[in-house]
Amino acid sequence: MNNPLSKLILGTVQMGLNYGINNKLGKISLEDSYQILLRAHVSGITTLDTAEAYGNAHKVIGEFHKSYPNHKFNIVTKVPHSIEESSIEIKIKEYLEDLEVNCLEILMFHSFDSFKSNKGACLKLLELKSKGLIKHIGVSVYTNDQIEYLLDQDDITVVQLPFNLLDNYSVRGDLLEELKLKGKIIHTRSAFLQGLFFKKTSDKNKIVQKLKSELEILNQIVEQSNCSMEELALSYCLFQKKIDNVIIGVDSEDHLNTNIKASSYKIEEDTILKINNIKTKDLDLLNPSLW
Repeated sequence: MNNPLSKLILGTVQMGLNYGINNKLGKISLEDSYQILLRAHVSGITTLDTAEAYGNAHKVIGEFHKSYPNHKFNIVTKVPHSIEESSIEIKIKEYLEDLEVNCLEILMFHSFDSFKSNKGACLKLLELKSKGLIKHIGVSVYTNDQIEYLLDQDDITVVQLPFNLLDNYSVRGDLLEELKLKGKIIHTRSAFLQGLFFKKTSDKNKIVQKLKSELEILNQIVEQSNCSMEELALSYCLFQKKIDNVIIGVDSEDHLNTNIKASSYKIEEDTILKINNIKTKDLDLLNPSLW
């Protein structure tokens, strides 16, 4: 892997909303958002993941693009969960205007259910793709059943799925191979499981307690590998050859710098095998939407 930073996509939910189990700083200020975006772009991160549902994140990105026209990002954004086919073109043009870009790199369906219930919208998006307003259409998924369904959906060229130290190769591996055989672009999210990996195992949070044994194993691996949890979590995702891009979220420029530094860590093969051997019995515990 020549430059692991080129695989990173910066998530922007914290620029528009309070978000994350371990986020103590709240929504990022406009000034701090600009500093984060500038640092990211200069470092080689060229794509942002955002959504209309992320508060005013679209506007923040658009204002940044106006202020720094030489540092424009590729944009991945998402259609609302429920949208009328007749209003899609207006909505996409609104996004382009808000974001200050000429086309969207990827337009995602927020969820598998949203994709299934908006087939008319998908046809309209294909029309907008042919007009050059969208490069790719994608779906954000949670389960392996959903991934399997998308294998045969030729119009869907991007699949965004969870992947991390616990939601790992033992859970997703075969499907990563199958998605690539079908020519799909794979984006992964939840590299840090919304900050759960940084919680102390003594924390009274109910999810922490239910995953205590798994978190203890990860802490042991960190100790044995003489690395940080950021380095372990990021390198595990970035190492996967079948994964095209890894989405991360940050709450400050310092936090971004920590992740930039962590992305250069080279994970050992035997460490990967140890992580792959961690098998969480209740997969619902790995789904933040169910917390």
